[in-house]
Amino acid sequence: MKKFLKSEGGQSFIASILCIILGLLIGYVVLLFIAPKGASTAIGVIIKNFLYYPSSVARMKYFGNTLVKTAPLLMCSLSILFAYKVGLFNIGCSGQYTAGTCAALFLALGAGMPWWVCVIAAMVCGALLAAISGILKSYANVNEVISGIMLNWIMLYSANMILTKVKESTSPYTFTLSSTNTGAVIPGLGLGKLFSNNAYITIAVPLAILIAVAIWVLLEKTTFGYELRATGNNKNAAKYAGMNEKRNIIVTMMIAGALAGLGGAFLYLTGFEQWQCTQSSVPAMGFNGISAAFLGGLSPIGSIFSSFFIQHITAGGAYVDKSMYSAQISDLITSVIIYLCGFVGFLKLMLKKAGDKKEGGAKK
Repeated sequence: MKKFLKSEGGQSFIASILCIILGLLIGYVVLLFIAPKGASTAIGVIIKNFLYYPSSVARMKYFGNTLVKTAPLLMCSLSILFAYKVGLFNIGCSGQYTAGTCAALFLALGAGMPWWVCVIAAMVCGALLAAISGILKSYANVNEVISGIMLNWIMLYSANMILTKVKESTSPYTFTLSSTNTGAVIPGLGLGKLFSNNAYITIAVPLAILIAVAIWVLLEKTTFGYELRATGNNKNAAKYAGMNEKRNIIVTMMIAGALAGLGGAFLYLTGFEQWQCTQSSVPAMGFNGISAAFLGGLSPIGSIFSSFFIQHITAGGAYVDKSMYSAQISDLITSVIIYLCGFVGFLKLMLKKAGDKKEGGAKK
């Protein structure tokens, strides 16, 4: 147990659990202020999510829906943490996610391309958009946060204009894949049968997990990953050691962008949602990826579980009593957890000090 508490992974785990508990408690207090009588039931419903249904068939189906949206969130989380490991804050993840969505849907609905072509195009477009921030950072010293925010909005309205060409005439939404190009739907390979024949469960879910493992291997077990992390820890020292810090920054942003773009493909190529061409706000998936990354301790493996948790409580908000509370109460809880994630480093430091103090006392 002592080894676990002293390890960085153990400290990250405990700090994340504390953030979740505090976030849920603050959410519960807010519910008490709004309507005390239903607060306990509401917070219970949010935590339960798909377990709210008495039927096991319905539970598995809606559990599947949660997993469908967890896969793109995990990709955005990996995008954020990958850039962060190299000392970059990829606030442009939402724009890269949008770029991937736009490329995937346009090729699927407008050009009739198969799913794998659409997926590759989504990754390429996400990478190219992120490369702009990387190049500006490397050669013009433009902060990636500023360029990322600007590119988010540029990409949003560009996507709206491009996707109007594959839009339904009577609504602002794009055509459905099922009626336009079934070959563009990511294959399920029978996985849907495990979730009460949920048609939206595809290989995107296991692929997302495999990609998270691959990112962990890349960062922790390869020379290239070491170079990237070295650049993030000290750019000048990395340059002195003979590493090409400018190339590393650009490549990092491109990989991060490709992951975010893949997230867009992983959601929209399941047919679970349609893009709204009158959308006036940047997709929240990229910003939620920030909370998933930090809640997961900036670990690719931890992000798998944090992404599921955040999507779980987000979906759970749909089941609260609408006559008493807004469904956005789950977004409030997520926002509080995001805020508390800023203190994960502080909590880890406190746990480390407590462990060292105990160890020092035991020696005496």
